[in-house]
Amino acid sequence: MTDAQTQIKETVTENDVVLFMKGTSSMPQCGFSSRVAGVLNFMGVDYKDVNVLADEAIRQGVKDYSDWPTVPQLYIKGEFVGGCDIITEMTLSGELDTMFEQNGVTYNKEAADKIREANA
Repeated sequence: MTDAQTQIKETVTENDVVLFMKGTSSMPQCGFSSRVAGVLNFMGVDYKDVNVLADEAIRQGVKDYSDWPTVPQLYIKGEFVGGCDIITEMTLSGELDTMFEQNGVTYNKEAADKIREANA
């Protein structure tokens, strides 16, 4: 494992929810990262954000680690969940709520319901 791979593995195993993204949770630097961070922020999820723009080795390393070609990438309890489209679909279907519940991740169910209502 490269240093970047080791760092990524440690990050996803030491934090319940991790979002590898362009920018930060408070200042996303691309629309896709903004959408996923926005969902997590609105739902009140406590997560670690990793700005891939700050480190090229991490930016490429996370793509290799997950075998997924794009960022953002969401991990829950060390498991790669998906990118923007998958997280959007899972949020709207309620699957993301279920995943949070199954993994003991605290989130605001009322906020999740509001997202679904707004997109119905």
